[in-house]
Amino acid sequence: MSITFTAQDQLTLRTAAWGAVSLMSAAGAAGSAHKVATEGSIALTSATGQVGHVLSKAPKGVKYGKTVAALADQVLPALTASMTLLNRQDPAEADNFRRTVNVAIEAATRPQHRTPSPTLTEMARKITEALDAS
Repeated sequence: MSITFTAQDQLTLRTAAWGAVSLMSAAGAAGSAHKVATEGSIALTSATGQVGHVLSKAPKGVKYGKTVAALADQVLPALTASMTLLNRQDPAEADNFRRTVNVAIEAATRPQHRTPSPTLTEMARKITEALDAS
């Protein structure tokens, strides 16, 4: 089944997924934010299916704000909205999106080379909670 995404749908999906990586980067340890963002970005650009086509590009012109709280205020609702949209149009693509974001979260914690910090763990929990809220 092929999904037709509006420009707004694409922006929501990109804001959600790329924003989740940005949240993980913001929650990363000092000095590792770039590594966290790189690993998470590689996971997003490696996505397949309809979701992969949309996530192959980062969102353009999105202003996330100057604080992690402002970023979360945009990204967490976008994650939930993305899952609602995808579940309505194609449940298999909703699962693909969820798995893709989860892989990005796991990849983002990889540069730590040890148990992720409590901050990263908590941010990952919030992201997963937003994905499951739909």
